[in-house]
Amino acid sequence: MQASLIVDGKCELGECAIWCDRTQSVFWTDIQAAVLWNYRPADGAVRSWAMPERLSVFALTAQTNRLLIGLASRLAFFDLDTQAVTPICRIEDELPTTRLNDGRCDRQGRFVFGTLNEDKGRAPIGSYYRLNADLSLERLPLPGVAIPNSVCFSPDGARMYYCDTMQGKIMCCDYDVATGAISGQRLFVDLSSEQGSPDGSAIDSRGYLWNAQWGGARVVRYAPDGLVDRIIAVPVSQPSCPTFGGPALDTLYVTTAHEGMDAARREREPLSGGLFAVVLDGVKGIPEVRFGG
Repeated sequence: MQASLIVDGKCELGECAIWCDRTQSVFWTDIQAAVLWNYRPADGAVRSWAMPERLSVFALTAQTNRLLIGLASRLAFFDLDTQAVTPICRIEDELPTTRLNDGRCDRQGRFVFGTLNEDKGRAPIGSYYRLNADLSLERLPLPGVAIPNSVCFSPDGARMYYCDTMQGKIMCCDYDVATGAISGQRLFVDLSSEQGSPDGSAIDSRGYLWNAQWGGARVVRYAPDGLVDRIIAVPVSQPSCPTFGGPALDTLYVTTAHEGMDAARREREPLSGGLFAVVLDGVKGIPEVRFGG
């Protein structure tokens, strides 16, 4: 089974695909271009919004026209109608080489995200954070990270997944649904010997994890015990983030990127940076959790 091109967005770094069940549309970002994208499959409408700085990650909120956005240096709210940006807080001003990266809301509506080190040495100086409903921010007791990705939660919210793409291992831990306390950090899947590196992930209704594998031209579905269940081919080498969408949540949307490709490789992969999709058989996603603040 292979995903097909839906929007030829030519994103340098397409990321953070999220389906909005209210508007029946998928949002994603081109991080390096500082642009937020939206596609509505019912009529094929495509919209975009320029951001004040690079948009790394975002979440839906209780207000349909408002997003919680993670810009490179700060968290804020963004009004899709007026384009007003309401600041919440800055992140890691003391670390000039880090920026926000991957994240998702836990099942209680708290926003969990990580910071990425853009320095060429890629030292693991980034961290994982949680923005609570009262807009308080806390650093999570997880190891330092260079490129955080794969943040998602089991259907019952009791397991959190995450990874450092540089290490090639998807990790998981026990996550207290009431307090958010973390324990039992352990290996979920080791991709360090595989062609692709773990990037963004999404969880389906059965608790299986779908991981986009950068450099591997595929999205892989893993059972809760870490065994490979199925593989979806993507006709470009750098898929970055999956999400479930469509009225029945049975369509897998996948963002991709052409970041780091030279001219020859771009010519070989002209669809890189597009949004892809495939209708799945016997699989459904879970509605995206909205930020509870």
